[in-house]
Amino acid sequence: MKIFFYTLREFDELPYCETFKEKYGIDYAWTSEAPNPGNLHLAEGCDAVSTNPCEIRPEYLRTFAEMGIRYLPCRSIGYDHIPLDTAKELGLRVSHSHYPPEGVANYTIMLMLMATRKMNQIMLRAAAQDYSLPGKMGKDLSSCTIGVIGTGKIGRTVIRHLSGFGCRILAYDLYPNDEVCNVAEYVDLDTLYAESDVITLHLNATPENHYLINRAAIEKMNPGVILINTARGTLIEPKALVEGLESGKIGGAGLDVVEDENGICYYNRTGEALANRELALLRSFPNVVVSPHTAFYTDVNVASMVQSAFEAVSNFAAGRPEPNEVHL
Repeated sequence: MKIFFYTLREFDELPYCETFKEKYGIDYAWTSEAPNPGNLHLAEGCDAVSTNPCEIRPEYLRTFAEMGIRYLPCRSIGYDHIPLDTAKELGLRVSHSHYPPEGVANYTIMLMLMATRKMNQIMLRAAAQDYSLPGKMGKDLSSCTIGVIGTGKIGRTVIRHLSGFGCRILAYDLYPNDEVCNVAEYVDLDTLYAESDVITLHLNATPENHYLINRAAIEKMNPGVILINTARGTLIEPKALVEGLESGKIGGAGLDVVEDENGICYYNRTGEALANRELALLRSFPNVVVSPHTAFYTDVNVASMVQSAFEAVSNFAAGRPEPNEVHL
């Protein structure tokens, strides 16, 4: 068995590949490049192709299938970059990664604290040696009502950790969880929008929740609401977010993900003009914290993401159930 890794990072992922090659008895090859027509041939002779979020075109999957590729183990929890209809048509099995939820959950709370305490403005002004107080007064998170949309593993962990702050917590999910009910109140989306001082998103990207946060949703929100997104950029309509910030309806944001970030996040683009106008606008607001999709980035999580690819291929090949398989 052999896995070909695209978008593999030599400085952190590669050492774990060596560890798990020995553990699972599965060989591998790799490139740091994303799949493109000029490098698809590198996967020849492999049984699986593993990627981080990047552009995967349907024709790439057809080429892989013709080579004998059978498995597509993603090294990310999200798998919206995979053309699932094509994968199903070709009989390719897809899996997503797993890692402990604490890393993203704690990063989420960090963004909440930074946004509610106006940390971006404080640090920008401190860099210019402006240590005055006007304009820097924030909110105490403990006195806020926090709305959590999505109560999967990460959302539940955010709620559990937030409970220690003493804040009121509202939650929304199509499938309420008993654990959450002990520390938070499930409500409908309109109630969550209207009563939350801070709203945080913890959903997979699906056609159903594309632009969940749009103009209509923002209109229903508490004036001055703070939006936090460490999930997927497509959950928020960029133009509606910018308009909400410009009007003051949205009081601030903490964003680890933005729409159309492929080719930007994880690359050094110093000195280049980026083809993402909304990102440029968002970075210009002093009440917005934008980080480059790094909420996941801990040593524990990187190891787990690499391991999940080897683990999935091992389970697929042996006919064992794979708990992280994406059922097409």
